[in-house]
Amino acid sequence: MASIVPPAKRQKVYHGIPEPPQEPPKPSPSIVVQFVNEHDATPIAPAVSLPANVARESLETLVNQLRTKDDDEHVPYTFHVALPEHAAKPESPTRIVISRSIEADVFGHPSHAFSEEDILVIKCAPQSVFKVRPATRCSSTLSGHSSPILCASFSPTGALLATGSGDTHVRLWDLNTETPSHTLAGHSGWVLCVEWDPMERKLASGGHDGHVRLWDPKLGKPIGEAMRGHSKWVTSLAWEPVHLNPSAPRLASSSKDGTVRVWATLTRRLEYALGGHTASVNVVKWGGGGKGGRGVLYTASSDRTVRIWDPQGGKQLIVLKDHAHWVTTLALNTDFVLRTGPFDHTSKKPASDEQAQALALKRYEALVSRSAGSGNLGKFVATLRGHVGPVYRLAWSADSRMVVSASKDATVKIWDLKSYKLKVDLPGHTDEVYCVDFVADKIVSGGRDRTVKIWKN
Repeated sequence: MASIVPPAKRQKVYHGIPEPPQEPPKPSPSIVVQFVNEHDATPIAPAVSLPANVARESLETLVNQLRTKDDDEHVPYTFHVALPEHAAKPESPTRIVISRSIEADVFGHPSHAFSEEDILVIKCAPQSVFKVRPATRCSSTLSGHSSPILCASFSPTGALLATGSGDTHVRLWDLNTETPSHTLAGHSGWVLCVEWDPMERKLASGGHDGHVRLWDPKLGKPIGEAMRGHSKWVTSLAWEPVHLNPSAPRLASSSKDGTVRVWATLTRRLEYALGGHTASVNVVKWGGGGKGGRGVLYTASSDRTVRIWDPQGGKQLIVLKDHAHWVTTLALNTDFVLRTGPFDHTSKKPASDEQAQALALKRYEALVSRSAGSGNLGKFVATLRGHVGPVYRLAWSADSRMVVSASKDATVKIWDLKSYKLKVDLPGHTDEVYCVDFVADKIVSGGRDRTVKIWKN
């Protein structure tokens, strides 16, 4: 009986493109490393042998495991190696900072002062850690809206809160007294999104009427007429970051009509429209990085894609297609720094737009340098499971260590992004939770039960 040859294995393709051949891993030498404290040069642990291509993040994890302290807190470290005197040049750095790996930074240094046979003494400097305490209780419940609350946003200083509702009104709340300060009337339909100018000079709102309106939060009055252009309701708003444009930031609005429009807020005119999506654009975010540090626009749509755009002319840069259903929300780990601009925990106000731009840029670059990961742009990281209904909104904590989510299951949940597990469950709403926002150690949520809840530690 003749044997049957099995059919050839089907080649895997990615969006119609064959899988590229896998490159064999490059061999890396093993080296002996001694970790010492930067301040007194005392050994943190006995010398260890490890591959030279271990990434800086892995070195940090290893040092935390080697520490003899009993605490479970992860301490961030910086690592450097001191150059020998014979290799140091006048008016040049006397240390080699390890930012990628030992192989790339130390053995690849132009001085060639170290070899694989040396016992490498790496000095470790612990960094101060800014941490946000997770909210655990509802500190107050604010009522006033006569219809479900659809959006909420803290001001950059955290002193004010703006909420939008199905009653067509935007309400401003003074969080020091937890009382309403102004009621803004102008929309003819539900108010679906509110967003503060990072300098806290203006408030933008978008509604079911397809209009985008600007407000003066101090006077509680509109700034000019509504900006019209969308043929369907406005789903999201995003201001241009302060470190990119401190004096006249532009405003981006997304809509059910499948477009994103970028407005010049001084002239109140449309600069350009983005039309690449084939369904409703649910979220727009204005990031601070991009090519040449000019910023970048992120959009998420019901066409199951996330698209990245150049805000200077509206050119599409990247399309992310791995979602299996609508992309209803989107959050950036730089959200807090971008929306608060120059305002930090010191409560100091900048004296000029130039000073505000410098402060905002310093805060943004500090966060980006701390959170720079493996560089896997657009790669999937983890799925957070726990809600039993659709997730309507996400918000990052100020330290980028937690994410808070609002869901149809009437709960607010806080997620730990170190373990990718549920950290705190905040039940309290009696119906669907449509919106959530995070500032410092406070969380605000609102939903179908027509109440605003403030959560604290």
